[in-house]
Amino acid sequence: MTTHPTQLTSAEIACIWTNYMQDSMSKCVLSYLLQTVEDEDIRPLIQRAYDISCTHIEELNTLFQQEQIPLPTGFTNKDVNVKAPRLYTDAFMLHYLAHMTRVGMLGYSGFTSMGARKDLKTYFIKSLQEVSDLFDQSTDLLLEKGLYIRAPYIAYPTKIDFVDSHKYFSGFSLFSKQRPLNAVEISHLYMNSISNHIGSKLSLSFAQISPDEEVQNWMLRGRDISRKHMRIFTKALLNNDIESPISSDVAITDSTTPPFSDKLMMFHMGMLSATGTGNYATSASASQRSDLIINYERLSLEVGLYAKDGADIMIRNQWMEQPPTTLDKEQLVKKKK
Repeated sequence: MTTHPTQLTSAEIACIWTNYMQDSMSKCVLSYLLQTVEDEDIRPLIQRAYDISCTHIEELNTLFQQEQIPLPTGFTNKDVNVKAPRLYTDAFMLHYLAHMTRVGMLGYSGFTSMGARKDLKTYFIKSLQEVSDLFDQSTDLLLEKGLYIRAPYIAYPTKIDFVDSHKYFSGFSLFSKQRPLNAVEISHLYMNSISNHIGSKLSLSFAQISPDEEVQNWMLRGRDISRKHMRIFTKALLNNDIESPISSDVAITDSTTPPFSDKLMMFHMGMLSATGTGNYATSASASQRSDLIINYERLSLEVGLYAKDGADIMIRNQWMEQPPTTLDKEQLVKKKK
């Protein structure tokens, strides 16, 4: 049977372009963390993450060349200063690694589902396994060091039950108490609290080291949004007598020397904002109490407006790299006239 090379689809081009941008950013961040980490238990995990990013960049570079597609600029050594003083504690580095591998698992599972060509599916499935293994190792180490923030516990169910009233879906009532949160709703409130905690610390650290006042203000706004969202999720848990996740030593130092370019930091927070919006959409679809759904929808809008303002800053400074696009056929027609 003769096989013929298949041209990449728009979805596949989007996947490899996005993957290259994200891995080139990760390589820069991880190269700095490798220079500043002190805990010898954590160092091998950061090294493994760095090696994975480097390998992905090489493989994607080859793929772009084979397909004769221009290689994205992405992020390079110009976007990182590995000699900058230590900005993050070891605990933060480990939490950051666990969080980013969680983001990576979501990303690679999506890439895998959008690919049809065998070589790309093989690449993305391998990448998903790599980042899953790294997530497993980082969470194991968090547990060993007593840093892992567990989801809330609930009593084991003793029987199977069925919803017997539409009131189950109502989150608002003037005459009766809200029904208790179910396990699915609790899990999403917990995960979104954890994500916002990491986002709050990261945006504060970026504001602390950026030399640009506009970037500083945008990052501080991101910190405030994350804190606000954490309060909303925490209140929902506490109203059901469920303790909210307790923060461990996830801290930043007092260094103001920037290890990263403003371009990299803006891209990083934009990526996390997009991930957060996706998480909220998933949480809203999984939740059954109307007040939770409404909260997720309005908070998604707030994150979307924040991300849009960040994109405006990137455009003004020519930091935003444009993804591959289709040809404007009308412009081609006009050129012929």
